[in-house]
Amino acid sequence: MIDIKFLRENPDLVKENIKKKFQDQKLVLVDEVLELDEKQRAVKTEGDNLRAERNKLSKEIGALMGQGKKDQAEKTKAHVGEINDRLLKIEEETKNYADEVKTRMQKIPQIIDETVPIGKDDSENVENERFGEPIVPEYEVPYHVDIMETFDGIDLDASRETSGSGFYYLRGDIARLHSAILSYARDFMIDRGYTYYIPPFMIRSDVVTGVMSFEEMENMMYKIEGEDLYLIGTSEHSMIGKFINTINEEEKMPLKMTSYSPCFRKEVGAHGIEERGVYRIHQFEKQEMVIICKPEDSKTLYNELWNNTVDFFRSLEIPVRTLECCSGDLADLKVKSCDVEAWSPRQKKYFEVGSCSNLGDAQARRLNIRLRGEKGTYFAHTLNNTVVAPPRMLIAFLENLLQEDGSVKIPAPLQMYMGGKDKIIPKNK
Repeated sequence: MIDIKFLRENPDLVKENIKKKFQDQKLVLVDEVLELDEKQRAVKTEGDNLRAERNKLSKEIGALMGQGKKDQAEKTKAHVGEINDRLLKIEEETKNYADEVKTRMQKIPQIIDETVPIGKDDSENVENERFGEPIVPEYEVPYHVDIMETFDGIDLDASRETSGSGFYYLRGDIARLHSAILSYARDFMIDRGYTYYIPPFMIRSDVVTGVMSFEEMENMMYKIEGEDLYLIGTSEHSMIGKFINTINEEEKMPLKMTSYSPCFRKEVGAHGIEERGVYRIHQFEKQEMVIICKPEDSKTLYNELWNNTVDFFRSLEIPVRTLECCSGDLADLKVKSCDVEAWSPRQKKYFEVGSCSNLGDAQARRLNIRLRGEKGTYFAHTLNNTVVAPPRMLIAFLENLLQEDGSVKIPAPLQMYMGGKDKIIPKNK
């Protein structure tokens, strides 16, 4: 949510930003906000004037009573009563105007960074840089579920019976590999100076609307029936929510955190949930990075975040690239974002395995997360990025580490989490 003062002073810039995001239907919101804001301020001014008048009249009543002018004092009291009635209405009007302004302001997208490429959708995202050589082996790389089945490592039929499409059972070496990757990701980030968290897996509605746009909320979040609770779609939600309505000391910034959680997503609007795969699913686990910092540090820390993910994947011998998200592909709260994509030897192309975002002060304004320094208090900046999200990452791992004999190589950093194994051997061929 952008600053209302900024919008008052720069309505044309806000409208231009909306156009850059190809959301012309939201242009009317700017004028509506300005009109409602003007009415709200006019009502507030009226209220301030009436309170001043009431204070003056209250003093006069005492003087009139002291002078024995009872009738005149009673008339003044009646007038004070009328003022009080009007002030009650003004309080209601002020709240209504404030609510209307907030509702519209939450739909106006954040001002994007000047480096963001302009484009309508993800088809116009721009490749930044590649890391590692994308290799297509001479032998066939099967579909990821077929690879897992050679290890007797997945059961999708049973999960469809218990839970429906978009769920899975992992077992044996594949399940162990899944957990090993998460354990390695945890320690990888701790070694880089990030504090490890396991957060709540459910959050209240005021936190949900503080960390994401209404469109994202509708498409992602599972609501707990009968309670003001939602299952998180990523641990970023509860980690940022941890700081709701707080004032944090500037000297302690940045706060660098890495958090583990299961993630639950409806995936509304997706191109269908796979019947026979684990790429787009309703439930998965993830290791996340979250940073709260001073505004002037967020650009540098953004680069640190995506570099962490690149380094993590390269340590496991997986080629990756970074893809700059264009204006039309940015969620409304994001200032700048890039995807980290892993190489798929089977498909001979890259696919998304993580997303890095700088949200500026958008979440901080919604959740009232402030910093305190010598110059007073101000809103923090927030950032987040995926370290790793298996089982999607398993697709990249299995395809890139698959050997010609059907075994899967275990890179050195992962071996201690796999009981010392340097490869896993298929059970079925």
